[in-house]
Amino acid sequence: MTIHLPAPRAFRIAARRMAILGASASVCVSLGLAAPQVTQPVMGKPLPGLTTAEAAFFQQGLVAFSRPLTAAEGAGPIFNEVSCAGCHNVPAIGGFGTRRVTRFGIAATPQVPFQPLDQFGGTLLQDQSFDIGCREHVPAQANHTAQRGTPILFGAGLIESIPDSTLIARAMNQPQGLVGRVHLVQPIESPLGVLRVGRFGWKGGIATVHSFSLDAGLNEMGLTSTFLPFENAPNGDLGLLMMCDTVADPEDQPDAFGFTRTERFTHFQRFLAPPAQTPKVGMRGEQVFEAIGCADCHVSTYVTGTVAEAALSGQTIRPYSDFLLHDVGALGDGIVEGDATEVEMMTRPLWGLRQRTAYLHDGRATGGTFEDNVATAVMEHGGTAAPSAASFAGLSAMDRADLMLFLGSLGRTEFDWDTNNTIDEFDWFFLEQVVTGPMPAVPIDANSPGAVGDLDTDGDFDLVEFGQLQRAFTGQ
Repeated sequence: MTIHLPAPRAFRIAARRMAILGASASVCVSLGLAAPQVTQPVMGKPLPGLTTAEAAFFQQGLVAFSRPLTAAEGAGPIFNEVSCAGCHNVPAIGGFGTRRVTRFGIAATPQVPFQPLDQFGGTLLQDQSFDIGCREHVPAQANHTAQRGTPILFGAGLIESIPDSTLIARAMNQPQGLVGRVHLVQPIESPLGVLRVGRFGWKGGIATVHSFSLDAGLNEMGLTSTFLPFENAPNGDLGLLMMCDTVADPEDQPDAFGFTRTERFTHFQRFLAPPAQTPKVGMRGEQVFEAIGCADCHVSTYVTGTVAEAALSGQTIRPYSDFLLHDVGALGDGIVEGDATEVEMMTRPLWGLRQRTAYLHDGRATGGTFEDNVATAVMEHGGTAAPSAASFAGLSAMDRADLMLFLGSLGRTEFDWDTNNTIDEFDWFFLEQVVTGPMPAVPIDANSPGAVGDLDTDGDFDLVEFGQLQRAFTGQ
């Protein structure tokens, strides 16, 4: 079967060039022979291998995740955003965002532990309301505040599918000098069930994607549910809540197909593809990453367990996290959350790193180049991570450059030269220069610029990859 693919003039010129390099140009437009590999999805796309029903759940969930809630539908009376996508939108729906939320409390002293000021609406500030008279503020009693950014949700279903036993075993067999621990939490949707290992949130306070949807639905948007049926009162003022909230609880009711909004949110997140990594293996920088101790906490590889969905079962994934709480010293945000102390934070998964423009929980590592921001973030690590930060500071210029190239592969799909999560003519402008044909004089390796185009990792960028580039092209 011949598939006629749309291609800009530059592609047609390249096809002729490839023919000159010694391959049959007809291959690029006659793709009846299956290529050995396909490109990894760009961020925001669904997992490969979903059933027809699961793909429909993903698309319907995307609509629910993106659409703003009205007050009549349950938003408010206090909230931070009225849609999930209001926070999770870069580089695509389900990603991070520029939004920061505020946490507050009374800092611990040698005599008195941290006080979350629950009686005044702590520790999360909801800084928006439909009625200005209902708006919450940081109470005068608080002497400590912290900012938190929005983590990405790509690959969330795969992260949830890592067996608890795998993470517990990791906690029991850590490299020397590390004392990270699992954060055991109660799934919100299973209040009488067993505790699970937390793996979402800055302090690992959430164990499942459904819990994440329920928690964010209430605490970020004001959407009550069967599992969390009580509204947040503005600064704890129940009288003000009665005046400001006019919608009966629980507000998250099933739709015509029997699914609540938070279930729709969960479908979308659960079936989001993970961030790409290109090239997947073989970079010198990953050896540097391991040598200076980063991989002791940012563990690369897991195999998911057996779950209901085949697309999530038995998958090898590379999130680069141990999902454990660690003492990071002054980098901690000073907030106690569940069993997590002021100085403890959960190891952040690094997949998708290249797409972010700000790093650390409060986004303080920002405003520079990718390399500058990452260096700032690394040097802020304290506590048990301090030795790795010191080793990073002592790297040679060559080792640091190799490390940054490796970190830049986390969140980059094949052919995305400029790492903007889109494959378009701007990428092709640069990619054309690294096309080799089937017999290059110098083979492409994982550290070569052409590695971004060597889809089948056979040492060249030829018509096999060129055909897949046409399929992946999104810029027309």
